[in-house]
Amino acid sequence: MSEIMIRLDDVTFSYKSGAAVFERFSWQAATGDAWAVIGPSGCGKTTLLYLISGLYQPLAGTIAVAGERVPRKDRGRTGLILQDYGLLPWATVQGNVELGLRIRQFYGLSDMNHAASARVAFWLDRLGICGLRDKYPAQISGGQRQRAAIARTLVVQPDVLLMDEPFSSLDALTREDLQNVVLELQAEMGITTVVVTHNIEEAVLLGRRILVLGQPPIREPQVVDNPCADLTLFRDAPEFYNQCTELRGRLAR
Repeated sequence: MSEIMIRLDDVTFSYKSGAAVFERFSWQAATGDAWAVIGPSGCGKTTLLYLISGLYQPLAGTIAVAGERVPRKDRGRTGLILQDYGLLPWATVQGNVELGLRIRQFYGLSDMNHAASARVAFWLDRLGICGLRDKYPAQISGGQRQRAAIARTLVVQPDVLLMDEPFSSLDALTREDLQNVVLELQAEMGITTVVVTHNIEEAVLLGRRILVLGQPPIREPQVVDNPCADLTLFRDAPEFYNQCTELRGRLAR
């Protein structure tokens, strides 16, 4: 039986201005799971990521990651990649990739030593942005900025990767390219991944399990198993089309 990496037990959360988004909501993700989260606008997809990362606190219930109650002492172990990249405009690509390490150093959680510098160099090269290390965010494309954001997150060696609509503002070819990068990283690292998306095809491609959220307040998780996601060339397989059709029907209910 797989170890549980993310656990939400009887979580209730609401914004000050409205009704509950989650009400006694329980859900869990095993270590190494690849989840996609999909649902209509305003259903709580981003809120769920913020709760897992510790940016939001529930009104009731508990949230734990790797057996530690959220917020974790070492917040860098839960990586969060945002839709708008979150890069510092005054820092170079290398400076942005090093940011998480610098923050951890400030709090005494790690040192910016040779091993850490080697990880920066590795991820700059692995994500194809080594030649852009001295450029600023305004000087590179959206896809390159998102690669820098991914590198900044992975360089601190997180055990959970949360991604909030990470490719929604990119053109179709760049989006597909970065989706393939995420699939490669999932296969290579076995990192527990939760990707929020509005896109049915993206949810089916990236999530071996898919969490479908309806209109708030959300009480029961609706889970769609997607075992064919591990197929080679799944994007072009009949199973991919069939799963998209099933998910589309579920969202239309």
